[in-house]
Amino acid sequence: MSVMVKESPISEKDMIAEAEKALADISRIRDGVGRVIFGQENVVERTLVALLAGGHALLVGVPGLAKTKLVETLGVVLGLDSRRIQFTPDLMPSDILGSEVMEQDEFGKRSFRFISGPIFAQLLMADEINRASPRTQSALLQAMQEYHVTIAGARHDLPAPFHVLATQNPLEQEGTYPLPEAQLDRFLMQVDILYPEIEAERRILLETTGVEDAKAQNVLQPARLKEIQTLIRRMPVPESVVEAILTLVRSARPSQGNAETDKLVAWGPGPRASQALMLCTRARALYDGRLAPSVDDVRALAEPVLQHRMALTFAARAEGTSVRDVVAKLVKGI
Repeated sequence: MSVMVKESPISEKDMIAEAEKALADISRIRDGVGRVIFGQENVVERTLVALLAGGHALLVGVPGLAKTKLVETLGVVLGLDSRRIQFTPDLMPSDILGSEVMEQDEFGKRSFRFISGPIFAQLLMADEINRASPRTQSALLQAMQEYHVTIAGARHDLPAPFHVLATQNPLEQEGTYPLPEAQLDRFLMQVDILYPEIEAERRILLETTGVEDAKAQNVLQPARLKEIQTLIRRMPVPESVVEAILTLVRSARPSQGNAETDKLVAWGPGPRASQALMLCTRARALYDGRLAPSVDDVRALAEPVLQHRMALTFAARAEGTSVRDVVAKLVKGI
């Protein structure tokens, strides 16, 4: 995630007018997604918050919970140029980034030409990302952080906006590789997808087993999404929210004076976690129709922002403690 840059000042009246316009667009986005994805309001909210904040998200859930369907739907609804990469053990970095090929013209002169890979998209679906080796997964690191890739010493900028939505199945371990910590840190949030409520599942049964399925419709253009992302970065953040973010993130790190954390946490979140919370709390506030975030937004987003940026000690794992348990305890302290 890039370092936050101060935007030019904007009057309160203009801010309210822009926010009202953005709220109408966000409402149309929610309705568009809701036509295809039934239930899972919390999952849709967190994924959209990650996109509105300009970041990437890791969707974790067992098979059949519409992870891939959600990403495809978001691509259509938001009007983004979308590509999908099915991660497999034999996938190579060049299969993601692209490669140079040698060509010979009619005069016999040879030269190299770059053929771009599927990463050159506004929305990249990294399907079952943990099935590729860390060597291949690391091909995404520069793109997710710096929004360009370097091939044979030449810089190639990615389209804007650029988002990675990756899916992961937490059950299967055969033929999978753990995601490197450096890559996990580049995901703004980890969104856990649980089984749907009974009414949502009843609707799924009735509406997806007929002759025709509901189709997603485009309601927004990429340029408008970028405008909303800029508006979110301009939203004011109360000092109480800044202090809550600092208190929460720093308390999640060992050797910072928190005895409980020292006992349970092997390594904790870095400054990217604080940046992620700053952006995501603003995006969640706008998503809910508010012009400024509150401490409740920090509490609500603590788990998806922090859980993939922390590792527990052996003693904590032996006692059956989970990262979610640790984050829940830390949240009570803000």
